[in-house]
Amino acid sequence: MGSSRTFLPAAGHDFLLPLYDPFVKLIGATAARDTLIEQARLQPGNRVLDIGCGTGTLAVRIKKRQPDVEVVGLDPDSKALSRARSKARNASASIAFDQGFADDLPYGDASFDRVLSSFMFHHLPTEVKNKALSEVRRVLKPGGSFCMLDFGGHGSHGHGILTHLFHANHRLNDNSEDEIVERLRRAGFSAPKKTADGRMFFGIVEIKYFKAVAG
Repeated sequence: MGSSRTFLPAAGHDFLLPLYDPFVKLIGATAARDTLIEQARLQPGNRVLDIGCGTGTLAVRIKKRQPDVEVVGLDPDSKALSRARSKARNASASIAFDQGFADDLPYGDASFDRVLSSFMFHHLPTEVKNKALSEVRRVLKPGGSFCMLDFGGHGSHGHGILTHLFHANHRLNDNSEDEIVERLRRAGFSAPKKTADGRMFFGIVEIKYFKAVAG
C-alpha cells in the first residue's frame, strides 16, 4: 500500500536508514525499550500494537520476550517496513507489519490490549499528535493501556546533540512532559502520567516514559 502523505523517516532522511539501527543501539535504546516492555505488563494472549514501528526492533523484542502475545507493527515508511519484515524472519518471530499512519489507524475499535510507541511521537507534526492519541484510545480495549517512550522536550539535557544528529530542532519543541500528559488527558485516557525518566548516550540524552489507561 502506498501513500502520497509525507512523513519523517525513522532516521530523519532515507539515506540514513541503514545507520538507524546501529545508532539507536549505540545510544542505549535496547535497555530503554526493555523498560518500556516491562511497564506494559503484557499477558499471554494480549494483542499488542507498536505504532511507528520503524525497522521493527521493538516489535521483534516484544515477541521474543513474550512469545504468547500477538504483535502488530505499523509505520508509514515502506523502506523501514521492509527491514522490519526481514528482521522478524531472521528472528523467527511471527509479526504482522502494516503500512499506515498513527492518526488514521486501520484497525477496529477496541481491538488491542496494549499499544506501545518508542521514539516516534516527536516525529509527528503538532497538529497530528492529538488525532494520533485519539486513534490509540479508540483501538484500545477498555482497561487497555498505552505505553510510550520518547526523547525529552525542548530544553532537555542532550537535546542539541540529538537533534543535530537526526532531527530538526522544532520536532522536540512541543514534546515536554506536561504537554504530553495533557494531550493524553484530552484524548480521553484515564490518569495519564509520566512513569519514569531515563538517560541514554552515556547519560547525555534525556528520555521519558508515559502510561495511560483506556477507561
